[in-house]
Amino acid sequence: MTEFSRRGLVGYGAAGGVAALGVAGLFAASHESAGAPVVSPQRRTYSPHELHQAGIDTPAPAITTVVAYDLRSSTDVVALARLMRSWSSDIDALMAGRGGLGDPTREMSSAGMSLSITVGFGPRIFTLPGLAAKRPEGFLDIPTLRTDKLLARWSGGDLVVMVAADDETSVAHAERVLTRDAATFATVRWRQTGFWRGYDATGAPATGRNLFGQVDGTGNPSGETLDRAVWVDDDTWMRGGTTMMLRRFQLNLDVWDTLTRERQEKVVGRNLVNGAPLNGSAERDPIDLTAKDSDGQYVIAANAHSRLAHPDSNSGRRMLRRGLNYVHDEDGVRTSGLMFIAFVRSIAGQLTPVLQRLDQSDALNEWTTPIGSSVWAFPGGFPADGWLAQRLFES
Repeated sequence: MTEFSRRGLVGYGAAGGVAALGVAGLFAASHESAGAPVVSPQRRTYSPHELHQAGIDTPAPAITTVVAYDLRSSTDVVALARLMRSWSSDIDALMAGRGGLGDPTREMSSAGMSLSITVGFGPRIFTLPGLAAKRPEGFLDIPTLRTDKLLARWSGGDLVVMVAADDETSVAHAERVLTRDAATFATVRWRQTGFWRGYDATGAPATGRNLFGQVDGTGNPSGETLDRAVWVDDDTWMRGGTTMMLRRFQLNLDVWDTLTRERQEKVVGRNLVNGAPLNGSAERDPIDLTAKDSDGQYVIAANAHSRLAHPDSNSGRRMLRRGLNYVHDEDGVRTSGLMFIAFVRSIAGQLTPVLQRLDQSDALNEWTTPIGSSVWAFPGGFPADGWLAQRLFES
């Protein structure tokens, strides 16, 4: 087997507080040091043949479509492996800009669109014969939470594909190819599309904003802290992989917009202008959970989201977060929200305790409703002479 190359990680801000929605947010590349050339997060070409799949630690995409599939009753482990081989060929070609195998519209593919395709497995995969012992540690569904109003149409699934790029044409074409080639093996359960602006007017990487207007995504882990929090580094089929949670939050923007800016900032614990914590003046200033005002009250309120989600309030638990805004129109009714994506080594050990804490007393709960939830196991990347999750299917 060809050895993987390790992707150099883009620098991220130090671990700390976050902006909104169940530790929601998109990681943002650190600003370049003074005098260094600006490296745009756009117009890149990624390879699937790295230690990690692209789309996890890669810069913020403009458009992401996440598609969940249910396996057909006739799809056994052998058939699932066949689908992984087929998808691997598609991914290799699509991400290189060549179009999928047998693709009648391959001219729609283009390199330099920052296209990433990331594939994961849902919990039911590990109930198939021979795969139960290969279930990743801590890979468990999120228990029902007090604020949950989950809908089946946005929850669950056996397989997931995240397709992200600089433009919607690239995303739509790649997703169509993958779904077409999966038709014999699986049917679409749900499809969610979100958007994000992870760069500023000059094209430099910047922390984006959610639809509440908050700078969202400050403080993701980096370096060794990121490695410990996210990547599986043992000798199992999951080496170089991770597990992911996707929760869909509907936002009550109409009521949120009636709040004063001061109230909005206190709910989150960060200011609206630049995302600085209320105890600081710049976005990346450390959150001080001990800071008090002249009246002896905490500057960052006891129920502020950034306090409750902070690693120091959660026994040091950290995660890599990505956020996607969405707008959904149905029957003449428009709803808006955020797709909160978090990557960790162990969902049960790292994510569930934080979510349960937020569920009990997060001030944001008054304006947010969880309406979808799913968990996924992502293998690492695959070598040029191999295919996705190959070791999962080897005895």
